[in-house]
Amino acid sequence: MEIIAHKLPLFKEDESLTNYLQTHLTEVKNGDIIVITSKIIALSEGRTVSNPTPDIKKAQAKIESEEIVETPWCLLTRRGNDWSANAGIDESNAQGKLILLPKNSQETAILIRQQLLKKFNFQQLGVIISDTRLVPLRIGTLGIALAWSGIEALIDYRGTKDLYGRELKMTQANIVHALASAAVLAMGEGSEQKPIALIRNAPVNFKETSGTISDLSVLPQDDLYAPLYQK
Repeated sequence: MEIIAHKLPLFKEDESLTNYLQTHLTEVKNGDIIVITSKIIALSEGRTVSNPTPDIKKAQAKIESEEIVETPWCLLTRRGNDWSANAGIDESNAQGKLILLPKNSQETAILIRQQLLKKFNFQQLGVIISDTRLVPLRIGTLGIALAWSGIEALIDYRGTKDLYGRELKMTQANIVHALASAAVLAMGEGSEQKPIALIRNAPVNFKETSGTISDLSVLPQDDLYAPLYQK
């Protein structure tokens, strides 16, 4: 598997995402997976807040969320089945503004894929919209998939055999999050200016399917770590 992420011109607020992608995706090939940071999608939608203060950021996080838990460090917020710090609001590389999450990442992933399939006359193409999250009891952020289109999100090993013939009963590999995490490593999270990555020769199944992070979530009572939460 190969990941390609080049430094690109700075994406500006309200710029055309379609034009930007079609101009700079010069190396894309049939069978590639395109990973796009959610930040430039939000910027293309004008999803920013000017002149932010801590109180404004807190108020905006509450507007963007369905459930809130206050912690000493941030607001832990839920949108759908996606928990994040401060509703995913980003202040890095934002020129003094707040950058919110995209309006509807799944619709955008589907639209981008349709446009690129048509432009390049491809048969197989995947699109992932990436973001980052903190993971409980771990230091540092990891790349995750907010939404995807064109590939199966999971590889289900249940019912298959391991190397020694033992039947696997639980294992499902989360492909889209793994790909997003690998791409974010190549794209960077600081001043790298690499908002797009191409993943080539990935071990995925291309399919007319799409989804969001909520589709890969479980209910709290079904979570493996539920007994820890209760304590």
